[in-house]
Amino acid sequence: MQRWQTENRPKSPPPQTQPKPGLDSEMTPEPRYQAPLYKGAEKLEGKVALITGGDSGIGRAIAILYAREGADVAIVYLPPEQSDAETAARAVEKEGRKSLLLPGDVTSREFCQSAVDKTVNTLGRLDILVNNAAYQQTTKDFADISDEQWDLTFRTNISGYFYMAQAALPHLKPGAAIINCGSITGFEGSKTLVDYASTKGAIHAFTKSLAQNLAEKGIRVNCVAPGPIWTPLQPVSKPAEQVAEHGEDTPLKRPGQPEEVAPAFVFFASEADSSYISGEVLTVLGWETRAA
Repeated sequence: MQRWQTENRPKSPPPQTQPKPGLDSEMTPEPRYQAPLYKGAEKLEGKVALITGGDSGIGRAIAILYAREGADVAIVYLPPEQSDAETAARAVEKEGRKSLLLPGDVTSREFCQSAVDKTVNTLGRLDILVNNAAYQQTTKDFADISDEQWDLTFRTNISGYFYMAQAALPHLKPGAAIINCGSITGFEGSKTLVDYASTKGAIHAFTKSLAQNLAEKGIRVNCVAPGPIWTPLQPVSKPAEQVAEHGEDTPLKRPGQPEEVAPAFVFFASEADSSYISGEVLTVLGWETRAA
């Protein structure tokens, strides 16, 4: 094992853009999700996880590590992301676990209910819900944020979490876990991501409130709040020159890779690791040390 694995991870990406919703396969370089240094320890053996946005970025890396830990994985994604979703499914199956592809839109309560029902009917149970799907659009001038953009950001980033959690709850037994994906912007704000940062702050509060609400049921609820990670959210939402600067202001001078965030989601899913933790928001910030 090399002394500093960070030396081998890509630094500044080249300028680039692509249309929404964005694909890992169209990014240069492609995000790293395989986590070759991560060794499974059967922490999630026999469990079933449902991951929204599991086709690409952080969600794909979570799916692979959950499978490596012994879980079958259902992957929610938008229909235009089919090719990425199939890549994620093959990676899960390569780890020796079952995958289930669930194309649809988390802004629909009906779809969220259907996704949960199909997961339970096909894979037999549901133990872990990861709310990860997100919508982001950079807007320099606050006055330019349209009602449509504001509504879509909130319906995707927080209403979708709410719908999925309500749909999953009847199937979750004591020891189950809900893990939400927040963001450092939910603590610090962002002048060009006012709507997105607002939803992430809401996710942090949702996490803490739901953790209190579900404590008596024995269900843990936690959140991972990443900093700048190399995912399709970047080239689909920012000018090309800003994409090339993504992560440069961290001590590591580079964006994080999905495989560097996913172990935090394993930690919160695993009773062996986090049975005494609920309502926590864990930041993953490229060696930044900020108050959260």
